[in-house]
Amino acid sequence: MGTLGRAIYTVGFWIRETGQAIDRLGCRLQGNNYFQEQLSRHRTLMNIFDKAPVVDKDAFVAPSASVIGDVLVGRGSSIWYGCVLRGDVNSISVGSGTNIQDNSLVHVAKSNLSGKVLPTIIGDNVTVGHSAVLHGCTVEDEAFVGMGATLLDGVVVEKHGMVAAGALVRQNSRIPSGEVWGGNPAKFIRKLTDEERAFISQSASNYTNLAQVHAAENAKPFDEIEFEKVLRKKFAHKDEEYDSMLGVVRETPPELILPDNIKDPKASEKEYIR
Repeated sequence: MGTLGRAIYTVGFWIRETGQAIDRLGCRLQGNNYFQEQLSRHRTLMNIFDKAPVVDKDAFVAPSASVIGDVLVGRGSSIWYGCVLRGDVNSISVGSGTNIQDNSLVHVAKSNLSGKVLPTIIGDNVTVGHSAVLHGCTVEDEAFVGMGATLLDGVVVEKHGMVAAGALVRQNSRIPSGEVWGGNPAKFIRKLTDEERAFISQSASNYTNLAQVHAAENAKPFDEIEFEKVLRKKFAHKDEEYDSMLGVVRETPPELILPDNIKDPKASEKEYIR
C-alpha cells in the first residue's frame, strides 16, 4: 500500500470511528429506550482450547453447521446444515467422501463408566442420516447410519454395517460387517443384501456430488444472487397444462430488462476484462 493508499485508509478508518462514536452517544441519550442490535455469534469453524478444526479444501461444511475444536474432515466429505461436530474434550475424525446429514450431532467422550477415553472415528464413504447422534464411537468405511439413530460410547459399526433409522445402539455394542441392526435397544435384524451394499456406496457418491452444488451456491456473491432472483421472477412460468386450465397465456420477454439497481455480474466481469 502506497502513501496515497495509506492516507485514504486512515481517512476511512476515522470516518467509521466517528460514526460509531456518534451511534454510541445517541444510544446513551436514548437511555433504556434504544434498540440494540445483537449480532450472530455463530462460527462455522471454531477453535477451542489450543485445538482448531482441519477441513480439507475439497470438503463442504454448510454455513449453519458448527465444527468445533479437534476435528478433522477429509477430502470430498460434507457436513450439512445444522450439524454440530464438537471435538472439545477429545478428537473427531471424518474420512474422505463421507456425508453427515442435516442436524446430526457428533461428540466425544473424555471418560465413561469403564474409564475409557473415546474419540469419534468415522471412516471413508460413510453415510450418516439426518438427526443422527454419534457419541464416542467408531463407524468404519462404507457403513451406513440411518436417520435419527443414536450410537452410544464404545459402539463399533464395521465396514458395510447398517444401523436402521431410529435405532438406539447400546454402549460397547459391535455391529458386524454385512449386518442390519435396528430397534431400541438395537439388535440384529438380518443380513445386508447386495442391493443395499451398492446403495451405501452410491449414497456416499451422490452426496459428494450434491455437496459441490451447495458449495458453489453458498460461494456466490450478493450481486449474483440478486441478479438470479430477478431472472427467476422475469422468466417464472407454470407448465403449459397448468396454464391452460387457468386460461393464462404467458409470454417470455425477448430481452431481459433489469432494474437500475441490479446489474448483471457476468456482464461487469466482461467489461472489466476488456
